[in-house]
Amino acid sequence: MKNTKTVETVLAPPPTHMVGNGFRVHNFFPSGYRLGQKRMSPFFLMDYNSKIEFSPSEKPRGVGVHPHRGFETVTIAYHGKVAHHDSRGNSGIIGEGDVQWMTAASGILHKEYHEKEFSREGGLFQMVQLWVNLPAKDKMSEPKYQNLLHNNMGNYEIPGNGGNVFVIAGEHNGVKGPAKTFTPLNMYDVRLNKAAKLNLSLPENYNTGILVVEGKVKINENEIAPADHFILFRNEGTEINIEAMENAILLVLNGEPIDEPIAQYGPFLMNKQEEIVQAMEDFNKGKFGRLED
Repeated sequence: MKNTKTVETVLAPPPTHMVGNGFRVHNFFPSGYRLGQKRMSPFFLMDYNSKIEFSPSEKPRGVGVHPHRGFETVTIAYHGKVAHHDSRGNSGIIGEGDVQWMTAASGILHKEYHEKEFSREGGLFQMVQLWVNLPAKDKMSEPKYQNLLHNNMGNYEIPGNGGNVFVIAGEHNGVKGPAKTFTPLNMYDVRLNKAAKLNLSLPENYNTGILVVEGKVKINENEIAPADHFILFRNEGTEINIEAMENAILLVLNGEPIDEPIAQYGPFLMNKQEEIVQAMEDFNKGKFGRLED
């Protein structure tokens, strides 16, 4: 097909590492495959916590209080539950199909832990965390928090009992997602039944990738991608044809690139090195607020 958005590569999951003691993740980008800091812009980072069974624990596992500035953190839950608290007084719990979308922007402290009851019982845990970059004009805007529950997602029903496209952000076939974003992007939680076919029509110049969370799919009638693999697309064409070879869950990421310099150090994502220095100074002076660990 002339207008097909072609596959650049299908990436196997990189080796895992721990984030705190509650998240065992594969970092697909920017470091996992050295794709570069802008290859999936506005998505700067993707940590994928593939399925893992956590044993019961009275003390919830997770990541303690830490700062962020200059971007947004987006956590998507597939199995297990995560609790969020931040220095702006926001808190929330997400479970299967839910998303928490925190805009760090000018600066915030937050912590993420396994939800207490889930921690006590233990069980299957699977999550994705994304860092979504902000353009320079918005990096110092007011922090905010969006608790996006599954029931509030846009829901496009695939014809012929094919499954659902739950729209987190952006739009699919006229169905819009609830997330408010700073730059144009599409983010879908796709649930496909075996043998279902789905066509996605996405802007040609947007960076596009699909994480196969569950199952196995065939892309554009020739590329096979199994579970826990990431499909990176070239910035050409608009149409992606997906066929589910078995029941499948996909996370579709598609966004307009932010063509600005990047300066990143630890939890800070800015445009210039001096802005990183300023972020560290502001954090040390307590300007990100207070939050008990």
